[in-house]
Amino acid sequence: MILLTGGTGFIGRVLTRQLVETNHEVRILLRPSPHTPRLPTGVPVEVAVTSLSDVQGLRAAMRGVETIYHLAGGEGEGGRGNLQAVDIDGTRALCEAAADARVGHLFYLSHLGADRAAGFPVLKAKGIAEEYIRKSGVPHTILRGSILFGPGDEFTTGLAMLLTAAPGFLPLPARGETLLQPLWVEDLVTCLIWSLDNPETLNQTYEVGGSEYISLRQLTEMVMEVTSQKRLLVNWPTQSMRALTIIMESIFPRFPASIFWLDYLAVNRTCAVNTIPRVFGLMPARFSSRLDYLRKVSWKRQLLRRLFSRNG
Repeated sequence: MILLTGGTGFIGRVLTRQLVETNHEVRILLRPSPHTPRLPTGVPVEVAVTSLSDVQGLRAAMRGVETIYHLAGGEGEGGRGNLQAVDIDGTRALCEAAADARVGHLFYLSHLGADRAAGFPVLKAKGIAEEYIRKSGVPHTILRGSILFGPGDEFTTGLAMLLTAAPGFLPLPARGETLLQPLWVEDLVTCLIWSLDNPETLNQTYEVGGSEYISLRQLTEMVMEVTSQKRLLVNWPTQSMRALTIIMESIFPRFPASIFWLDYLAVNRTCAVNTIPRVFGLMPARFSSRLDYLRKVSWKRQLLRRLFSRNG
């Protein structure tokens, strides 16, 4: 049995589908919520309803579990996210329950730049979570991922919605020069699944990204072209953008950009381009070759639905 945290999120839904397609039994950990969970449609899975803070619930969810994929994180909720409760305390509780249940392998999806000494809250939280995992005694594999893209992501779809909302121009932090290494979500999930049968990945940390370095400006121009939304890209001071983002998040809690998003774009987010081919035997897809999901979408409708949705 494989247990997933964050199984209803962008990455979790793809991972669940691929695991079931390869004949694995999957149990998704769902936190109690008044909202209908976004479970993968048409995919047979078990569900354990408990939060990462519920020790007894976690122990019950571990019944028969051999492998854990820990994908849950607080940054997806923007300013509403609780990094301490989810990323730090939640990971510690999960590790303790996994150690008690003698789970054989725990996978954790972290971020490039994760470090408990980092000045950015998300990267600091991920770094502390990594330390808990390494000290837990549970065999583990940590993947520090770059920006991920694919249908339903927060990055490219968020950019498309921001372009829709932009009044003829779109401000970019750091002059748009930040280098990114976007990774196709299906490629990341393939690496996670292939690692199941590769004992060499045990107790290792890998930095993984796509096959190319792309500046934020170039990436935004590609999204503009695919979505047919031409905007003037202008340079704005990062501090001004932070202030604007805080204001927008206070008005619209599900605004398609967040402070955590700006933190990630503050410096280059890259790693060696040969890690995935060398370790996992896979050549990652190029960014420009996997953007068809952005075409023929009413981004104005998507933006309004996101801003005024009561769910989430």
